Amino acid sequence: MSAAGEFVDDTLQREASWYRAEDMRHRFGSAMRYYGASVGAVRGTVRDALRRHAALAHDEVTALSSELWEVPVYERRLAAVVLLQSKVELLTNSDLTRIEGFVRDAHMPTLVDPLAVDVVGPLVEGLEGQQRGRADAVLDRWAGDPDVWLRRASLMAPLRALRAGGGDWDGFVRRAKIASDVLGATTTAGSRPDQEGVEAVLDAVAGRRPELRLAFRH
Repeated sequence: MSAAGEFVDDTLQREASWYRAEDMRHRFGSAMRYYGASVGAVRGTVRDALRRHAALAHDEVTALSSELWEVPVYERRLAAVVLLQSKVELLTNSDLTRIEGFVRDAHMPTLVDPLAVDVVGPLVEGLEGQQRGRADAVLDRWAGDPDVWLRRASLMAPLRALRAGGGDWDGFVRRAKIASDVLGATTTAGSRPDQEGVEAVLDAVAGRRPELRLAFRH
């Protein structure tokens, strides 16, 4: 394990709380392990790690995110998300492949949504020209994937930009249509995370741009 990875893991374990771990297991299920560290502790740990290792460049940041994610401990995976959020300006079009793997593993909104909204969205918004076109094609592919969480991520990616008055509305509408074509075959009546993603975006634009929501409904 890298020095930064050891620091993050050791610190998170020191922040452990058995009662919080039990609560998380009850809420999120037993597919992962839980240290019982709070979200604030995870964010503070990543912030401290980046201060200690201030020279981390793109390759070191992405490698550290994979190192943290590899072990199925919730707080480690959340730390990987926070790390990418903190260094999203370093990320490139090619990093969508790594993030896709994270989304496919995550299976829960508390990991998928920040990856989509705070990592994928800003990453794609910062691209231009051919790289932007390739990233848009990736999100279109995600929208039609059998994995419902990947569909959710593609739909929620532009949420921040749309809420701020910008963003690719046409791209969102296109992906919502792509996702709707596979919805019935890949989800059950009681489990529709991708449709929840659509609703989250529509709610986000309702205040500032109600005409978009109205047009979508029609």
